[in-house]
Amino acid sequence: MNFFSINTLLVHIPLGKQGYDLSWIEAVGTLCGLLCIGLASKEKVINYLFGIINVLLFAVIFYQIQLYSSLLLQIFFLLANVYGWYAWTRQTASQQAELQIRWLGARARTAWLAVSIIAILVMTFFIDTIFGQFARLTVILLNQFGLEAQLPVLQPDAYPFWDACMTILSVVAMIFMTRKWVENWILWVVINLISVAIFTLQGVYAMSIEYMILTLIAINGVRLWSSKAAQNNGPHTS
Repeated sequence: MNFFSINTLLVHIPLGKQGYDLSWIEAVGTLCGLLCIGLASKEKVINYLFGIINVLLFAVIFYQIQLYSSLLLQIFFLLANVYGWYAWTRQTASQQAELQIRWLGARARTAWLAVSIIAILVMTFFIDTIFGQFARLTVILLNQFGLEAQLPVLQPDAYPFWDACMTILSVVAMIFMTRKWVENWILWVVINLISVAIFTLQGVYAMSIEYMILTLIAINGVRLWSSKAAQNNGPHTS
C-alpha cells in the first residue's frame, strides 16, 4: 500500500451527490491537525509534533493535486511549528515570563489589524498574480530537486476576498500562537467559519465537517486561554 498516494482509499464517505473518497494520507493528516489544535488549546508543547506531521502530509497532498500555492503556505507553517516548539520549550526566566498566555495590548492589536487589512486588500486584488508567482517559484524549487514538476493551468480564484482572508489570517494566527497571544484563537474561529462556508459552497462536505470541528476546538481555545490569561494577571503586550 502506498500510504502517501491520494489514490490509496481508506473509506468512501456518502456525502453530497457523489460522496467523498477519503485517502489514508488525508485521514492521518487531518487527525494530526485536529490533535495539534486540540493540544495547543490546552497549552501542550507536543501539539507542534502533530502540527509538523500535519503540514508535511498536506504538503504531499497539495503537490499531488497541483495546488502549489497551498504547498508553499505549508512551508511557512512548517517553519512556524518548528519555531513555536523552540519558543515554547526554551528554558530561560525571561522567555518563560514573555511566553505566558496573555492578550495583545491596544497598540499592538491596532498595528496587527492595520497590517492584516492592508495585506488582505492587496492579496484580494492581486491574488491570481501572487499565487501564479508562488506556483512558478514552487515548481522551480521542486525541479531543483529533480522532481520534474510542471506548472498547472491556474484558473481564476473563485472567492478572492475570502481566500485572501483565510491566507493572511492563517499566517497571523500562527504567529500569534507561537507567542501565546489569546487572539490567535479568535482568528482561528473566523478562519474556520469562512472555510466551512466556502467548502460547503464548493460541495466539499467532508472538509466542511472537519472545519466545523476545528471551529468548536478554537472556541474552546478562546475560553481556556482567556481564563489562563486572567490567572496570569500580566500586562497586555503593547
